[in-house]
Amino acid sequence: MRPRRLRPRPIGPMRPPEWLVHAAGEVSGVSVALIKSGVWRSARPTHLVPIERALRQWGQSMAALGAIAAIRFPDQPAVIDERGTITYQDLDRRCSREAAGLHAQYGIVAGSKVAVLCRNHRGFLEATLAASRLGADVLFVNTEFALPQLKAVLERHRPDLLIHDSEFAEAAGEIPAVIAWPDADGGAVTLDQLAESEDPEAPLPDKPGHITILTSGTTGAPKAAPRAPTAWGLAGLTASTLNRIGLRAGEPMVICPPLFHGLGLLNSMLALFLGSPLVLARWYDAAAVLASVDTHRAGSIVAVPVMLQRLLDVGPAAIADHELRSLRAVISGASALGPALAERFIAQFGPVLCDAYGSSEIGIATIATSADLIAAPGTVGRPCLGSSVRILGDDDQPVATGVTGRIFAGGGLVFGGYSDGSSKTTVDGRMSTGDLGHLDAAGRLFVDGREDDMIVSGGENVYPVEVEDCLMSHPGVVEAVVVGVPDEEFGQRLVAYVVPAGPAPGTVTEDELIEHVRTNLARYKTPRKIVLVQDLPRNATGKVLRSKLTNP
Repeated sequence: MRPRRLRPRPIGPMRPPEWLVHAAGEVSGVSVALIKSGVWRSARPTHLVPIERALRQWGQSMAALGAIAAIRFPDQPAVIDERGTITYQDLDRRCSREAAGLHAQYGIVAGSKVAVLCRNHRGFLEATLAASRLGADVLFVNTEFALPQLKAVLERHRPDLLIHDSEFAEAAGEIPAVIAWPDADGGAVTLDQLAESEDPEAPLPDKPGHITILTSGTTGAPKAAPRAPTAWGLAGLTASTLNRIGLRAGEPMVICPPLFHGLGLLNSMLALFLGSPLVLARWYDAAAVLASVDTHRAGSIVAVPVMLQRLLDVGPAAIADHELRSLRAVISGASALGPALAERFIAQFGPVLCDAYGSSEIGIATIATSADLIAAPGTVGRPCLGSSVRILGDDDQPVATGVTGRIFAGGGLVFGGYSDGSSKTTVDGRMSTGDLGHLDAAGRLFVDGREDDMIVSGGENVYPVEVEDCLMSHPGVVEAVVVGVPDEEFGQRLVAYVVPAGPAPGTVTEDELIEHVRTNLARYKTPRKIVLVQDLPRNATGKVLRSKLTNP
């Protein structure tokens, strides 16, 4: 009997994984994005020599970024704020004079520490760029801190100089100070006076200074996170932003979150690279933001999720009164963007919303476009070019697709450690974000909650984000936060704090919301109690302060 001959089974064309297809598309799309954004059009051969000189003088620093913007976009508006408009050329001239004054009058040199305590206005940018020209280390201080907190931060870090708005004068104490935003004449020296100084040019620093961001401090005292972003890290973030969001050079950018926070700061650096005017206001007002987009034909808004909700609260009729066709992108970040809020926002403003995930320690790691938010509700998107994300188990090994684990991120924006010498857990060059999450087959990241927020109730692990998203999917709910409180029987029980939609009482009831969760999630994920509140306690960047929620 002859042996049976097996015929080879035909094999169809092999398809690469979906995440690899997207990664390849990102790389190929970068050059197209640079052309579409107008970045190439603003580059001229005559700029090359002065740009090379600026890089030699200040290296990879904010000072170089500001000087290069003045070379490429001298007559373009740089900042539009309550004082009016200033061009990039005038901003550069003022910063040069201010740096000379800081050196001659206050002895600021490379390695000095300059604290900046300013709201969003041109003075914040001038203080940062002037100090950076000297090679000084810049510490950004949270303007929402109470006076005792401000004094404690300044005492801990002991800056050589404090540049602040008049309203924070009491915090300075014995520290030499310069006023960035004067509320009245008289008192300390101002940046305006330094900008008119005739002091000799300051010497060039032998090394660039660092910028230091204070962490949010939602789980303890804020820590100082010094940053020295690499050129590759900034280039990757810029390329991904242009490719996915579609920003254009020269189009105004309305930045709503504080500039002292990573989201505001990184986007202000992006605006400098694009030659885009920064539209700034010292206090957030949703109606004023829409008016700014209309008046200045802004191409983008940067906001945190609670600010997006305030924009929706303006109402469809009032929103329709503004011309918003110039708006290409609304960049959200700094805290979790719930799927329900994203859906409502896109329905009102169109597919302009995107979400940036990151932290003070890792910078911006991933970006989700409106297409991502629609196709995969709850995602924070895919890694930026030059960044990488891994989901690791307790054994520090990668987990399978769809399995929840610890999120680790790597790239040129990751910081080198806190100023006290401590750091976060690092595995294979990637740093823990402190969050739990998972990846889908397309390489999109989902954040399931904070490692320290996980609730163990009756032996079951509950991630608050899932329950919060479920509550916010109810039409009668605007915001929700779920916490665990001690329980003798179950170890912990779930309590939800809910902001109902509409001002009228009785819009939604506790029993109705409990039934809504029970219908959509496992029984053990249902809160034992719902507390209806008017608003939630937050820090300056919109993150909910769970520790401030009282035990009912």
